[in-house]
Amino acid sequence: MKSILLFLICSICMLPLTVDAQVRVLSENIEISGKIGSSHRKSLIIQNDSKESKEYILKFLRGNIGSSQNIKLCVADKCYDPRKELSKIKLNLQPGELFTDLYIEFDLGIAELRGNFDLHFVNPNNNRDMFLIEAVYEVFNPSLDETSHKDISLGSVFPNPSTSTAQIEYEFKNPNATAKITLNSFIGNPVAEFQLDPLQKSLMINVADLNPGVYFYTLFVDNKNIVTKKLVVKK
Repeated sequence: MKSILLFLICSICMLPLTVDAQVRVLSENIEISGKIGSSHRKSLIIQNDSKESKEYILKFLRGNIGSSQNIKLCVADKCYDPRKELSKIKLNLQPGELFTDLYIEFDLGIAELRGNFDLHFVNPNNNRDMFLIEAVYEVFNPSLDETSHKDISLGSVFPNPSTSTAQIEYEFKNPNATAKITLNSFIGNPVAEFQLDPLQKSLMINVADLNPGVYFYTLFVDNKNIVTKKLVVKK
């Protein structure tokens, strides 16, 4: 009898602690990518699935953020440094509320690197009622692989590999020139074509609907093939 009781006690102790999660993070796969020195703002969407009003505080920020980088967590129009102002970051959610006034502002700093960080929120009245916001970032130096033509300069695509969107920086030297980017599959089938606007300095390419694999993008200036580079798409 004692052995059975001991077995039951051990079995209960080995069960994982349950987490009374009442909030869902709807903005999954938060990715921040850009060139050195750029700043980015990402919207975070969460929902209170319970039938009660809830309060959450930021318990801690975990991850690697570079010394030249800066992060702010904004609730509506008030922004805080989650590394120094934990006690000021509070969320009050009504029953069933879809909360969209939460943002991350991230300055990518002066060095090329990749990293990630997590924001851990907890209900001060119930430590098991918590939720986690995860983000990854990548900083590029597009000038390291820049193509310089007399009419336009073109950086390399980033991030590369890409999972959702890819960005190409460019700058017209001759605004009267006509330039475009064509995207082709590995075997040469046309996928998309983008006219470059002299008034803009970057091209965003949506790759979320593309099959994983290797693609090639080509710069044409006045219908002349200037350079072809590789883009890798992953899921």
